[in-house]
Amino acid sequence: MLAASTTAQDAAGNVPRSNDFVARIDLSGPIGPAAAEYVDDSLRRATRDGATAIVLQLDTPGGLSDSMREIIASILASPRPVIGYVAPSGARAASAGTYILYACPVAAMAPATHVGAATPVSLDGSGSLPSMNPPATPGSTTPPPSSDAESTKVLNDAVASIRSLAQLNGRNADWAAKAVQGAATLTADEAVQLHVADLIAPDVATLLLRLQGRHVHVGGQDLTLHLAGLSVRDYAPNWRTHLLALVTHPTIAYLLLLAGMYGLVLEAFHPGVFVPGVAGAICLLVGLYALQLLPVNYAGLALMLLGIGLVLAEALMPSVGAIGIGGVIAFVIGSIMLFDTGVPGYSVNLGVIAGMALGAVAVLAVLLRLVARSRRTRTFNGDAQMLLATGELTQPTDAHGDGWARISGEQWRVHSETALPAGTRVRVVGREGLLLRVTRA
Repeated sequence: MLAASTTAQDAAGNVPRSNDFVARIDLSGPIGPAAAEYVDDSLRRATRDGATAIVLQLDTPGGLSDSMREIIASILASPRPVIGYVAPSGARAASAGTYILYACPVAAMAPATHVGAATPVSLDGSGSLPSMNPPATPGSTTPPPSSDAESTKVLNDAVASIRSLAQLNGRNADWAAKAVQGAATLTADEAVQLHVADLIAPDVATLLLRLQGRHVHVGGQDLTLHLAGLSVRDYAPNWRTHLLALVTHPTIAYLLLLAGMYGLVLEAFHPGVFVPGVAGAICLLVGLYALQLLPVNYAGLALMLLGIGLVLAEALMPSVGAIGIGGVIAFVIGSIMLFDTGVPGYSVNLGVIAGMALGAVAVLAVLLRLVARSRRTRTFNGDAQMLLATGELTQPTDAHGDGWARISGEQWRVHSETALPAGTRVRVVGREGLLLRVTRA
């Protein structure tokens, strides 16, 4: 909480005391689209509600680069001081969390926490890390000795980004570069000694007390913090954030895509049912919305579609199984590649992929069994189909042995060598055009 003690202090740039609470935003878990939405919305609400300062409590293994940048932009745009606080004990601000901590005007850590390991991870599905070769000096035109120009660009961009944040808030820029280039990490005590963090506090109340009277620079103004004794108001995610977190979870997005595809296929095979088609269209659209928010490997998506297409082709044009087996293999490889970002928490659960693959194999096995059975079964048609069929005389045979009988649900003209009364069960022993030769069954 920020508050000025006197009118003179207010004029000097201190935060007014008219507001009597500090907002707290709990950012825990992997950083993705939902986390970025949550932080931005909470910062706006806290500012609108009149919070005098905002504590951003961090416990994250990292996350997506785009979402991290959105959070940093929200922090830098906030008119209220944002206090980055790695807590509780045992928490970490790793990877993207390190950048976010550096973006906060004040950085604090609880005991037994750590920060660092901010090396960017490739999002192209390769799983490889960029080159660890640092640039010679800031502003140097000599490129680092790297065989991968794209990795070097990613690395240098990340270094420049975190160094600029360190310089903005007066923190250790050299160690920040090491955290990116060499995945360096620090404990809370080490972070304070190297001026990566400003202080250590076991809880929020102690944090506010130790920040009393500290000067910070926010939005082009120098402010003095007066936070001791102020109440803390938690800002929880709203329903929209919860829904976004659910939809953008890679496993859920993956299942939505599959449900959508299978629903539309089922509707195509059984037109007029409507329910599979409507449900499939909704799932597919929601799944596509999630894909545009996540780092998708489109080669993986293409392999998934190819696999589903091959399994359907096997169902429509049964073969010895080669097409279907190829489809299952393509489907599994594509599923694994789809969100292969290397970012913690952003990959499809392997158990779900295995379950879907086993389901496809089970369907394929049933189809192959039906094909094999159909090839072993003798097919009858025409005369062969009528041979040995049984029926019942509907009229007695006349003196010439001719009469009528119902056979296989149809009326047939029949001939018998012996006179037979109506109602006699007969069996077909031959056929001459539309005349069936019968005997008593």
